[in-house]
Amino acid sequence: MPAVAQVLELAQLVQRDAAWKLLRADSAPVIAGLLSTHLGGDERRVDAEELYERIDVDLDRLRAHGVPLPLTAKGYCAEWRSAGFLVRRPSSEARGETLELSPDAIAGIRFLQGRAAPRSSVTESRLASLAAQVRRLAIDTDPDASARIALLEEEIEGIERRIEALRSGDELAIEEDRALERVRDVLAQAADVPDDFARVSAEFETLNASLRAKIVESDVSQAAVIDEVFRGVDHISESDAGRSFAAFAQLVLDPALGAAFEADIRRILDRGFARDLTPEERRALRSFLATLKGRSAEIQDAITMFARALRRYVQSQDYQRDRVLRTLLREAQHAGVEAAAYTRPWQATSLTLDLSAVPFSSVGAIELYDPAEFDATGEVLSQQASVASLEELRALARETEIDFDELSRNINDLLAEAPSCTVGEVLARYPATQGVGSVVGLLSIAAEQGTVDDAPEVLAWLGADGVARAALVAVHRFTGAVT
Repeated sequence: MPAVAQVLELAQLVQRDAAWKLLRADSAPVIAGLLSTHLGGDERRVDAEELYERIDVDLDRLRAHGVPLPLTAKGYCAEWRSAGFLVRRPSSEARGETLELSPDAIAGIRFLQGRAAPRSSVTESRLASLAAQVRRLAIDTDPDASARIALLEEEIEGIERRIEALRSGDELAIEEDRALERVRDVLAQAADVPDDFARVSAEFETLNASLRAKIVESDVSQAAVIDEVFRGVDHISESDAGRSFAAFAQLVLDPALGAAFEADIRRILDRGFARDLTPEERRALRSFLATLKGRSAEIQDAITMFARALRRYVQSQDYQRDRVLRTLLREAQHAGVEAAAYTRPWQATSLTLDLSAVPFSSVGAIELYDPAEFDATGEVLSQQASVASLEELRALARETEIDFDELSRNINDLLAEAPSCTVGEVLARYPATQGVGSVVGLLSIAAEQGTVDDAPEVLAWLGADGVARAALVAVHRFTGAVT
């Protein structure tokens, strides 16, 4: 039974878990590569329109490499949002929305990145860290004070022995290879910490939704949550997740801890082995504490917003309206279940429902009217009317129209000396004053009033820009005067 239960549980997980969906997707490399590049680095939340532009550029490059990608970035982001890979939030800085990775998408992308570039297990560093944590846990959880004192005294003796060894020169700094392994092991653990914030934020969203549901679902005799909200109880901050995060945020924002951490980072980066770190690894070390503080502030703002919205929801009596709506929906569902036994869904009824005249469509299809788009950006200049020059008008006409009269005169002049001539012979005698326009005009006249042979002929002319050009065409011959 344990094996059967685990199989059934995993089967349900396959259907609801977005991380598993990402791993099973045929386009998993495209999804993971694009989203990790644009949302998995320093920028975790990006304006939707800006993200569409960035991804469209990458999609064009992938199509040039033969990758079939029929949709636009906006279409793919809509699919990824429906699949649970992206989370959409309203933008606090401008009108619009932002997109960020969901916790499940982060887990799936991290797995694929780990398979693409697996990290070697740093046995010494990892075991030393585990041993230190187990030792600290054994000391802090021992109810016997004398035993805890003895353990702490052992640590003091060990530290004193190391100090004596350092003074006598018996203990040296660790080798650069071992130091580099330890730094990269720390970076590997630190890479997972910012991603935990996404899960924490999702947990608070779930908590907020559950509290609202509890308010709507509770009856008059079970309205404890409503009474507590009226008394000023902050359910979001007082929850287990809220208290845990508050302790973490307080630790991150501790000025003494922050100063000591940054001083330690500077000392590490000044060591000789730090030269072997990549620029990305050095930047991750420098910005790690700032990243933690920034993400902590974001989640703290979300907690405050949820708490205020919950209190406003209760004090404005909006939950009473939602309760009435819930009751009406349940009555309609109950009546539908009873009617399903003898009424078909497609059975005609005598009811008439007046629908809104406004057609329903996606919000993304709405385009707001912006008067600024129709404003004249430049100053309107007034011009004084003057008499047009005949030469200027002729020059303008020659730029836009082929001078067939000139071409006909050239052809007829050449035919006066020979019984027939070709387009190439005409161009050899008379230059193409309109560049390729003259060539096209001669070919057009020959096609209508001359003959076309299968033999090839090279046409040479001087373009309007002064560059010599040539073309290989079938022989177009004039056998009589043209009009």
